[in-house]
Amino acid sequence: MNKNIAIIGSGFSALSASCYLAQSGYDVSIFEKNATVGGRCRQLVKQGFTFDIGPSWYWMPDIFEKFFGDFGKSVSDFYELDKLSPAYKIFFKDEIITIGDTLDKICKEFERIESGSSKPLRKFISKAATNYDIAINKVVLKPGISPFELVTPETALRVDQFFKTISGEVRKHFKNPKLISTLEFPVLFLGAKPSNTPSFYSFMNYADFGLGTWHPKGGMYEVIKAMAALAESLGVVIHTNSTVQKINVTNNTASSAIINGEIKTFDVILSGADYHHSETLLDQEFRQYSENYWSKKTFAPSSLLFYIGFDKKLNNVEHHNLFFDTDFETHAEEIYDNPQWPKDPLFYANFPSVTDKSMAPANCETGFFLIPIAPGIEDTDELRHQYFDLIISRFEKLTQQSVKNNIIFKDSFCIKDFIKDYNSYKGNAYGMANTLSQTAFLRPKLKSKKVNNLYFTGQLTVPGPGVPPSLISGKLVSELIKKHHSN
Repeated sequence: MNKNIAIIGSGFSALSASCYLAQSGYDVSIFEKNATVGGRCRQLVKQGFTFDIGPSWYWMPDIFEKFFGDFGKSVSDFYELDKLSPAYKIFFKDEIITIGDTLDKICKEFERIESGSSKPLRKFISKAATNYDIAINKVVLKPGISPFELVTPETALRVDQFFKTISGEVRKHFKNPKLISTLEFPVLFLGAKPSNTPSFYSFMNYADFGLGTWHPKGGMYEVIKAMAALAESLGVVIHTNSTVQKINVTNNTASSAIINGEIKTFDVILSGADYHHSETLLDQEFRQYSENYWSKKTFAPSSLLFYIGFDKKLNNVEHHNLFFDTDFETHAEEIYDNPQWPKDPLFYANFPSVTDKSMAPANCETGFFLIPIAPGIEDTDELRHQYFDLIISRFEKLTQQSVKNNIIFKDSFCIKDFIKDYNSYKGNAYGMANTLSQTAFLRPKLKSKKVNNLYFTGQLTVPGPGVPPSLISGKLVSELIKKHHSN
């Protein structure tokens, strides 16, 4: 008889794992507490406007292609992918930098800002490309069990890059503060300050400038729909509105789970839910990591998000827009070093309807605004209103248009919602940061050290935060399960 596997949650890593396990003949059931699949990647459809509630950047298209390729499929079998041109705009106080869809265009833009800067940029991206190849094809495909996983002939030659920082590396080659901010931006996806992120992670710059920024027509939720369809075609049974309340342990082995008040038995339990929350489903003696352990970890930021329907098309904006008209360093300190609401926050604005007409009614614009904030800080309606007024005023000034009177509706999502909807530790949005002390084998483990037949996947374990790493995390944990539980 086939082994019976329960997966808690239905985010990218859980769906990924479900596909690999079902392909290998296991009986896989997913239990999702919310009404729709996708975990943090959900969709809001309101008055004809479509919003991606969670992830909105589609980077590393090769990882998605590899995932579907493992099942004899291609991305194009499920959704239409467009390369954005330009990729995004960065608004500074006195200038706008446009990141094109080719390295040549980006080099031209760098030259416009600082004469001679294209030469070090090409060199920097070439090194980043090599790091990308090593990271994606060697390092991230390891299950985070041993420090020796990081030791390959390639990484041995680059060991210094794990002890230097992105910030130091960028500043060595570039002097213009705007170019520095542009090159430091991609590592924010890894959830840590550039000054705390190993320079090896410059591979994110290659993901940005080398591979480009893409958009699945209809939004990021199309990827979730594709993965769920693939999972079901492989035999995975998906249960929504199904809350896992407890994981029962018998003889140090995960034996059953209480789901919506009912006890169900399984051979293996895999949690793709928040790792800290997943361990609270166990009795205290079976938890691997104490509250003290979690409190000392560097978590990626949380976010204050606004979903806005505008009754007109907006001017001077692209699909993706970064607003760096305030001090990058100060905002980072207010997230990581001295957690508080930022005085002058950087923010991000996404208008998918600029390139995808399906995401807003005719002559309207779908707007998604994001302010990165420290996890665990106070979240009130008053603060949300205050910060919306602050960023929308800056937005109007920098894009030279009036939009406040064109808002049809405005919904917000912040720390309290991350906790309520995703059981997210301190309401973090992106998991645990990829600092040197939280890389690879130093992250929480895929396999429980205390409970047999219990596994974890997602952005708090290996390889780390972000959508492509989550797809890889699902693959890694499925291989670990197959190794220990042959069907």
